Amino acid sequence: MKSMLARSISREVALAPRVSGLPALPDVAGSYRWFYADVTAGPYSAVCIFMLGSLFSPRYSVAARRGGHPLAYSAVNFALYHQGVRRLWVLSEYPCVESQGPGRLRIGRSTLTHALDGTVRMDVEDATAPWGRPVRASLTLRPLTGRGAEVRLVPDLPHYWQALAPRAEARLEVSSLEVMAEGLGYHDTNHGEEPLGARLSGWHWARTHHAAHTEVDYHLPDGVAPLRMRADVDGVVCERGEKPEARPTRITGWGLRVPAKLHTGMEAVGPPRLLESSPFYARLESRRDALDTMGEVADFRRFHSPFIRWMAHFRTRMGRMA
Repeated sequence: MKSMLARSISREVALAPRVSGLPALPDVAGSYRWFYADVTAGPYSAVCIFMLGSLFSPRYSVAARRGGHPLAYSAVNFALYHQGVRRLWVLSEYPCVESQGPGRLRIGRSTLTHALDGTVRMDVEDATAPWGRPVRASLTLRPLTGRGAEVRLVPDLPHYWQALAPRAEARLEVSSLEVMAEGLGYHDTNHGEEPLGARLSGWHWARTHHAAHTEVDYHLPDGVAPLRMRADVDGVVCERGEKPEARPTRITGWGLRVPAKLHTGMEAVGPPRLLESSPFYARLESRRDALDTMGEVADFRRFHSPFIRWMAHFRTRMGRMA
């Protein structure tokens, strides 16, 4: 790993301290921020995202061009998988978000908390889409590393990514299904000052937990050099690497091109299980021995087509603030 990092063409992040509190929220039309976390615990995997200026909102896709405020299109997404099969899907959109102090926000009845000791907690109290079955779940992450610094994904474009807790002890509770499990967690945030798809067409990324450290590979379009992050007890380092050789891909049933295998650096983890599949977005998972990989593929320009925006309504509930 050291030699691979030494060959990178630029270093963007050095060691970064652990910092509590939430970053600034978006406040102009077209901007966005989301807070993402995932947990793998035995046969279970879970993903939770608090979105402000929701990436998945067909309404914000239209409203952003007409001056719509991003906080009026906030959403909570929670998905639970058992051995690669979805058990729960929550995607609820709300007309506002409530800030409850420097480290806590609420969307609907769900809350995101960054505690002073670094603990991250996501409490989801919502309902499945589209059927409205009640869901109560929580993810608690206790970081094992510091934060990474914020990184601009593409030179000259206003889209940013920051690993907030790249490796964490995790506890997953889904009381509505009597699930309780402990494992490893990951937490990051993305934000931007213009709509995704306007100039940044898409990306795919994956995080891999190794036995003693965590890595993230961020692949970007248009020949932009990929980002590579490594986090362990000594710190978090993120560097821009050389563009890898073209790797095999396959086409999903929705026509989206996804990797045939997930990788951590140059090492193949294995063929992915397709946890979520849609015309513009896929969530993938692969495990082998001590390696545990979770990743996403997104084609933002596809999402903005009228037909796909129409389809997105069927995966989303409209909620009211409690």
